[in-house]
Amino acid sequence: MSVSEPCDTVWPADSVEFCPHEESRNVFVCGTYKLEEDPSAISDGNKQRRKGTCQVFEVTSMETKSLSLLQEVSLPAVLDQKWCHRSRSRTPILGIADSEGNITIHEWRSHNRSLHCLQKISLASDDTLCLSLDWSNRRHPTDHFGSLVVSISDGSLALLTPSSDGFLISSRWHAHDYEPWVSAWNYWESSVVYSGGDDLSLKGWDVRQPLTSPIFVNKRFDGGVTSIQSHPHVEHLIAVGSYDGTVRVFDTRKLPLPLTTMDVGGGAWRVKWHPSPDRKNDLLVACMHSGFKIIDIGQTAHLMQNDLPHGVRKQFDRHESLAYGADWSFHQETRGEETLIASCSFYDHTLYLWTG
Repeated sequence: MSVSEPCDTVWPADSVEFCPHEESRNVFVCGTYKLEEDPSAISDGNKQRRKGTCQVFEVTSMETKSLSLLQEVSLPAVLDQKWCHRSRSRTPILGIADSEGNITIHEWRSHNRSLHCLQKISLASDDTLCLSLDWSNRRHPTDHFGSLVVSISDGSLALLTPSSDGFLISSRWHAHDYEPWVSAWNYWESSVVYSGGDDLSLKGWDVRQPLTSPIFVNKRFDGGVTSIQSHPHVEHLIAVGSYDGTVRVFDTRKLPLPLTTMDVGGGAWRVKWHPSPDRKNDLLVACMHSGFKIIDIGQTAHLMQNDLPHGVRKQFDRHESLAYGADWSFHQETRGEETLIASCSFYDHTLYLWTG
């Protein structure tokens, strides 16, 4: 397997996102999270400060897995990042969730190869974390902005909708009794969002209705729900990761019981469906204590090889710390070739490029 040299992100790394825009698919971002340890910076009665960066990288060679750092944006600690899927005629847009209760909206300007902040939306006090965000328009690139759903460490979710003056907070509601690690749209039904958290529950919400109660609750988890992604190519499927070391795939019409449950050997912090419909069964998983894995939800017989666990197409174990961030490149590989993947880990602050 061709692998890049390890890249030191300096501060602990926790998220990676490739740009989906047709003209910027060699660009990706890596988010970092550093807890302030300098005693002189922490006076009595003050909370520790969380600092972070959004690092912008360019893949300079697909063959040698080479990369270069284009920009480093200083922010509060970065918890999550997502690109809005926009058409070729529109500029790429990145949303970032940070540790001081903010969502920032950034525009990627290819002519000077840098991110520029367009808007900062404060959703909570500066000691409250925005934990995750997701855009509603993942299935097809659009000329317009999608809406954003955000999960916040105080147990709430927020809905941000675009307007002529930028994004507005259209709804905010209490969703979980403990940290809601993830919020995500149903990409096929833009009125429905899902959330999961440390209360061991997966919940669904219809944003057209009063948000005083969910449309369903599934509490059949043995650990906190950490990651959710609606399938961009197969209607009614969502993948759900949990601290309990399993990935579950649900049919959204029959949510009490999963279609498939797979043990991935560590907490499933991120789950990412492959961006190509030709590989619609492939799911990339950041497994925290067990590296990164590509699993085939079809568990077809030809995958039973090389002593890999049932259903695991490939695993990547070069990281020496918590496997947190991973994403597929949107480059359309030719038939038979593997897809470029970026992955990052926390305490060893390391970033790799590899294929799978």
